[in-house]
Amino acid sequence: MRTWLKASGAAAALIAVFTMPAAAGGEVLKVCLDEDLPPLSAHHRGEPDSGFDVALAQAVASKLGRPLSIQWFGSKLDEDSSPALEINALLSDGRCSLVGGYALTTDSLVVPRVKTAKLPDFEGATGPDHRRRVPLGVLAPSRPYIYSPLTIVLGPKAHDRRIGGVGDLAGLRIGIESGTVADAILMTFGNGRLIDDITHLVPGRDDLLGALERGDFDTTLLDLRRFDAYRAAHPDTRLAASGYFYPIGANRGYVGLADDPALLAAVDKALSDLQAAGTITELGQAAGLTYLPPHEPAILGDAMMKVLGKQ
Repeated sequence: MRTWLKASGAAAALIAVFTMPAAAGGEVLKVCLDEDLPPLSAHHRGEPDSGFDVALAQAVASKLGRPLSIQWFGSKLDEDSSPALEINALLSDGRCSLVGGYALTTDSLVVPRVKTAKLPDFEGATGPDHRRRVPLGVLAPSRPYIYSPLTIVLGPKAHDRRIGGVGDLAGLRIGIESGTVADAILMTFGNGRLIDDITHLVPGRDDLLGALERGDFDTTLLDLRRFDAYRAAHPDTRLAASGYFYPIGANRGYVGLADDPALLAAVDKALSDLQAAGTITELGQAAGLTYLPPHEPAILGDAMMKVLGKQ
């Protein structure tokens, strides 16, 4: 069992608080979650379902007086795949009415330019499910419930380096995954000032944080969620948080179909109440997240591109 699941005990206790018998009489709230996105959500054979988004979905369902059903799906590391279209297909096919942990950006919420899309792999999928195309709807977001920034992580030989910005990485050996936003940030910084310090790794094939742990590199820039998951799975890690967050990041929230505004309004009310009560923060901490509340703007537009153009 993965070590990071140890945090699920506290999360399970919080989930139990929201599991009320009265909810059993309502219409089931079906939520799609990524099966391999710890510590947000995880579903693996022989292991209990766990993660912040699992606990939050239960809390939201309880607020709505409805029992919860989770549809697990798998995301792909494929140049030809489109996460936004696959999420749309899940919703449009009725596999769920909400998808949790969705990065809220203008690009991820545009009206589809195609009429149909294939479904991602999901629990219970059959052969025909993998082949058919689903007519698409239009996505609509909930209010955000967590902020997901990029952070700088330091290897064992760089613990004493104080980081106040990307420029402080100069002179360090930097490992970065090719084709990522972090790659674009570092490669364009200061008109290429850091290029000679950068070594590229292949996403999904190379172990970025493992290489940093071994001392192959001194530092990297990556999603804070991934570092949280790594620390939970490797409690004896020698990697250190720099405490620096890149100033442009994306919120995460739910996404549903625009033709069900009543559900999204109810979910927004539930999230607002849970946020005000401090429950969302508690669920994040119990799941092992470095929880950061949502930032403005709620939906990230072209701010990242503007920053990249000025670096």
